[in-house]
Amino acid sequence: MSSSNGKVKLSEKGLLTPDNCVVALIDHQPQMLFGVSNFDRQTIINNTVALAKATQVFDVPVVLTTVETKSFSGNIWPQIKAVFPGRDPIERSSMNSWTTRTSSRAIERTGRKKIVWAGLWTETCIALPTIQALHDGYEVYVVEDACETLASLVTTTR
Repeated sequence: MSSSNGKVKLSEKGLLTPDNCVVALIDHQPQMLFGVSNFDRQTIINNTVALAKATQVFDVPVVLTTVETKSFSGNIWPQIKAVFPGRDPIERSSMNSWTTRTSSRAIERTGRKKIVWAGLWTETCIALPTIQALHDGYEVYVVEDACETLASLVTTTR
């Protein structure tokens, strides 16, 4: 059996394959990286670039999205831009990428029901769209080595 790109379609058996998933890279931007403190920043960049390059090797569709590039966050990392030259990320003003219709529609248009997220901050880039994508019938997978948390920035007082 062949897929639409002429390659032999892999047997799914419930697993992720290049034929059944879409990767979304969310908010890998310079100002967003400043909030990262519990993981080495260069390692996050390297892991995200490796994921981006893997999507190219395996011909997996990718949705790139950024938030508030001009007013706060800056452009997508140049290392990611180099993997996808000439491709502009979907610009958002909402922290939840799923509520920006151009972003969620880009995923819907792939026809794939398994989403592989890599978003810089798990609390917003991952958690918020995941809740809605699950509600909309998608399976969600997270590449945690290409994500980070702000948990170390949160302090509690008694």
